[in-house]
Amino acid sequence: VLGSGPIRIGQGVEFDYATVHCVETLRDAGYEAIIINNNPETVSTDFSISDKLYFEPLTTEDVMHVIDLEKPLGVIVQFGGQTAINLADSLVEHGVKILGTSLHSIDLAEDRHEFEAMLHKLNIPQPQGETAVTVEESLVIANKIGYPVLVRPSYVLGGRAMEIVHNDDELRVYMATAVKEISHDAPILVDKYIVGKELEIDAIADGKNVYIPGVMEHIERAGVHSGDSISVYPTQTISQQVKDTIIDYGTRIGKGFEFVGLYNIQFIVDKESNVYVLEVNPRSSRT
Repeated sequence: VLGSGPIRIGQGVEFDYATVHCVETLRDAGYEAIIINNNPETVSTDFSISDKLYFEPLTTEDVMHVIDLEKPLGVIVQFGGQTAINLADSLVEHGVKILGTSLHSIDLAEDRHEFEAMLHKLNIPQPQGETAVTVEESLVIANKIGYPVLVRPSYVLGGRAMEIVHNDDELRVYMATAVKEISHDAPILVDKYIVGKELEIDAIADGKNVYIPGVMEHIERAGVHSGDSISVYPTQTISQQVKDTIIDYGTRIGKGFEFVGLYNIQFIVDKESNVYVLEVNPRSSRT
């Protein structure tokens, strides 16, 4: 089980919590459970949590050293947040079996074009938008769909470096900092900002069946990162029709993406009660 590494903005302690429960479940099922993590201030690196602990950096090279030595049945990446998920691609290239949600399903959720195609296939609406790598591309997209726009990096923990941009100058500043410091080679998502209420679900699936314990309602306006907002559970101001739509979309996504394990979806509901999918993460957000 790959841990989440250092706890920082955008990478919270909930992933350590999830890692610990994952390991406890594996041990209860009779498996020897190994954790790789490099944060001394987490529960997952306590000596009594796992059968074996490798206090090593979460890089492909260091993880492969452990895999070559231990020869595990497979590796679980979905409980370590984006740090662990980002290793899935290179681990598969080295012949490692990813347990739970497959690399293909992870890419369907993380790659913008694959994600849009999948939602279109499932007949699920999302805010109008495109991807950009350069400043010029982002300006063309923003002017085509109209300001304000919601900009955020892809292949980055949901909500990190997410901003609402109102004009060309603000977008130029954002692109200069986000691409250099956060996104690097990954594209920036430029979406139409929809004024409305943000809702969220955590769900669990086994590839066929989907279980959704409920719907969370954000107090702050849409576009405020869930880590900076207050969430109310159960919802207080949402109609049953909207909740039914969210459950329907969440179920379709879980089955369509063939998720195995936890996943999280963020929704936007506008004033006309139209529901749009903002983001799908192949892991839990709030656990």
